[in-house]
Amino acid sequence: MSHSLLVIDDDASTCELLAETLSPRFDVVWTTEPAQAEELLRSRAFDLVLTDVRMEGVDGIELCARMVESFPHLPVVVMTAFGSIDTAVTAMRAGARDFLTKPFELGAVAAVLTRALAQNGQRRPGHEPATPGAAPAGYGELVGSSRAMRAVYELIDRTAQSAASVLISGESGTGKEVLARTITQLSPRAAGPFVAINCAALPEPLLESELFGHTRGAFTDAHSARDGLVVQANGGTLFLDEVGELPLSLQPKLLRVLQERVVRPVGSDKEIPVDVRLICATNRDLEAAIAERRFRADLYYRINVVHVALPRLHARGDDVLLLAAHFSRRFARAGAGLALSADAERVLLDYPWPGNVRELQNCIERAVVLARTDRITRDDLPEKVRSYRPEPPAPAAAAPLELVALEEVERRYILRVLDAVHGNKSKAAQVLGLDRKTLYRRLERYAATGDESRAAT
Repeated sequence: MSHSLLVIDDDASTCELLAETLSPRFDVVWTTEPAQAEELLRSRAFDLVLTDVRMEGVDGIELCARMVESFPHLPVVVMTAFGSIDTAVTAMRAGARDFLTKPFELGAVAAVLTRALAQNGQRRPGHEPATPGAAPAGYGELVGSSRAMRAVYELIDRTAQSAASVLISGESGTGKEVLARTITQLSPRAAGPFVAINCAALPEPLLESELFGHTRGAFTDAHSARDGLVVQANGGTLFLDEVGELPLSLQPKLLRVLQERVVRPVGSDKEIPVDVRLICATNRDLEAAIAERRFRADLYYRINVVHVALPRLHARGDDVLLLAAHFSRRFARAGAGLALSADAERVLLDYPWPGNVRELQNCIERAVVLARTDRITRDDLPEKVRSYRPEPPAPAAAAPLELVALEEVERRYILRVLDAVHGNKSKAAQVLGLDRKTLYRRLERYAATGDESRAAT
């Protein structure tokens, strides 16, 4: 079955030539009207887009960015005239997967398109958008369609196929191991072992033996030789959770594994070659740990080749409801899951979720068990969740000797409220007693007068 390709170019002869050349391998639809592109993408499913970025009356970079934003898992390849490589680079920064320079060899076009599809293929197990162009409800084992999570998915796209070390940061309960498993499932090492260990769970002598193995007689209870987890992960992925808790004395040994690709078991004078991809996770500030000399800078740079930051749940908006529905299906006996009542939804969205996804999972499992009907209501939720009442933030007190204009006090308070509700302008307007248009006008004024970074939050 051929892949569907949308070609966008304001030159009809170029579109016709591409359609004729690519038709044996692609089901080609083309348009010379860039304004119709997004309408076409919403009217039917495409596997790939090939677009010019130099079109009369159209900002091709902006078009590319809009397509990537609206269809985040649809690969876009751009065409640009030779000598305009800077334009292609800008387009790739906007999210394009690859580029072609005009004039191009027709054989090269098919090769680039096939490569873009190969990079995209099998990266999204379990992900089917409800409608063309809809934001994904999940990605592999991850669930969520918020802007913050779509940024995570994009990083996975760019990371999974490589062998680079990945450092995942995030609060406890945000799903760092789930993310590590998703990266592994989408990588060439998917069929290899996935070996996980929590560096904070074991005392130092036992952790060294667990990681690097030991020979017979290396210590009192070493009655036989044992391969460590690094060797067990050979050909696959080693996941070190809470890597910031790795004792300082063991860090040089892990660094040697990464640099030399060998491991020396405790009590041995021989080194064992290993081929592992390392994914680490932490909820600590490792740069602060380096400053305090509790973590080696050279190891940090080795494990932090690619950094993925998982957002806390309360910053993910309606993802709370997507996750609640996901956990409801998981725990309901019938398998279809229980619906959420409107009052339960409001409670779930208001609660700050200090325990993140893990706390929400526990909450929904409890609600499924206690629900009396086929619907989860507010009364089925834990007391601390349903009794939570968000409080409007108090304005920051000025320093005793700081006397400022009333307008400045208002500006500070508006920005403080916006920060407290994590950039949700609708909620901020509600707390402030303003309509959204008034709030937007004030934020635009603050941006124009120098507080642009916070006003644009």
